[in-house]
Amino acid sequence: MIIILSPAKTLDYETQMPEVKVSQPQFEKQAEELNQVIQPLTPGDLSALMKISPQLAMLNYERNQSFMHADAPKRPAVLAFDGDAYEGMDPYTFTSSDFDFAQNHLRILSGLYGVLRPLDEVKPYRLEMGIKLPNPKGKNLYEFWSKELNAYFDDLLSKDDGVLINLASEEYSKAVNLKETAKRYRIITPVFKDNRGNGLKVISFLAKKGRGMMTRYIIENKISDPEKLKEFEMGGYAYSEELSSDNQWVFVR
Repeated sequence: MIIILSPAKTLDYETQMPEVKVSQPQFEKQAEELNQVIQPLTPGDLSALMKISPQLAMLNYERNQSFMHADAPKRPAVLAFDGDAYEGMDPYTFTSSDFDFAQNHLRILSGLYGVLRPLDEVKPYRLEMGIKLPNPKGKNLYEFWSKELNAYFDDLLSKDDGVLINLASEEYSKAVNLKETAKRYRIITPVFKDNRGNGLKVISFLAKKGRGMMTRYIIENKISDPEKLKEFEMGGYAYSEELSSDNQWVFVR
């Protein structure tokens, strides 16, 4: 069973790391190629392209300039990303066996690196998959990554049990071309809904945290049978048979 998860925009390169054995991204050369595309962009260009503040644009301009430097900071991806999903996952409290299981079963999609194992070292960056960045392979990052990612997951799932747990956002899961993947493998997409008094709704930051909690649940319990996901109850969520379909499993609270 393979899990896919989105990265996070916010990063943490300060918290003391547990002792882990790091690995290197498979698509590091492609990341360097994309860095060559974004490195010439000015802070103003980045602000307009990414729709971010001038302060964030300057920060990421500086990251882009130092990306190829030998002394650029590096950190395992699962410990570098610091958004809602990673708060829900809480990887800093993983055991060594949790990290081992995650390394084999969790894949983090990335606009810059394509796909990352949890312990793959990444440098500070910001490049969302949905950004319309012209590049040598097309007009956006989906066109840049489609061939590599489709081949990567086809090979990975064929060597595993052919089950993909999609805990990534639509922006990132689109890069895997799930419609094509679903013709050969089983894809299950958990959906997290909250009742805030006006019916059940997907609330973005809560859903992200739910995806992170489910990722932790799979890793911590070393789950290989997708049916076991229906027992997930972290954070007060519970599986709804009534609201679920064969490949979209709804969890409510």
